[in-house]
Amino acid sequence: METFRSIVELMAVFVLPAIIVGFPLYGLYKKVPVYEEFVEGAKEGFKVAVQIIPYLVAILFAIGMFRASGAMEFLVEGLRPVLSLVNIPPEVIPMGIIRPLTGSGSAGVVVDLINTYGEDSLIVKIAATMFGSTETTFYVIAVYFGAINVQKTRHAVPAGLIADFTAMVLAVYVVQLLFG
Repeated sequence: METFRSIVELMAVFVLPAIIVGFPLYGLYKKVPVYEEFVEGAKEGFKVAVQIIPYLVAILFAIGMFRASGAMEFLVEGLRPVLSLVNIPPEVIPMGIIRPLTGSGSAGVVVDLINTYGEDSLIVKIAATMFGSTETTFYVIAVYFGAINVQKTRHAVPAGLIADFTAMVLAVYVVQLLFG
């Protein structure tokens, strides 16, 4: 187990620098004007950002109301007995609910957990792993499908939610395996 942990830590040191350097080098190798393409993508990104503001406001408002009403705490306490049977800390349930909706809201959940339990706690490590291994499914559907006027999402929502659920459950058990 210790060897596996050492390998993962060593790989983590090199992955991000390899991506940051690798993509531009690959673009140069393929004779792509890397800087110009980056600037063009940034322009398009800004246009999309302006278009999605109403969707963001709606999602953040709904989440704020859900948390302020006390419904989140009610749900967490109601699920506590069931979650204890499968060794899932109920404190990470807010991440499981909010992460498919919004990235900034789920970042707020991680900050709340850090303030409550400390940055080295198992609960924070689980929530942070959930944050990094899942997607903001409803945000993506609302924003990107809305930006190109897709009316029927077909299997996108169920597939995204199944992937999110799987990643969240695996985050719990992998973090417990590595750090528990």
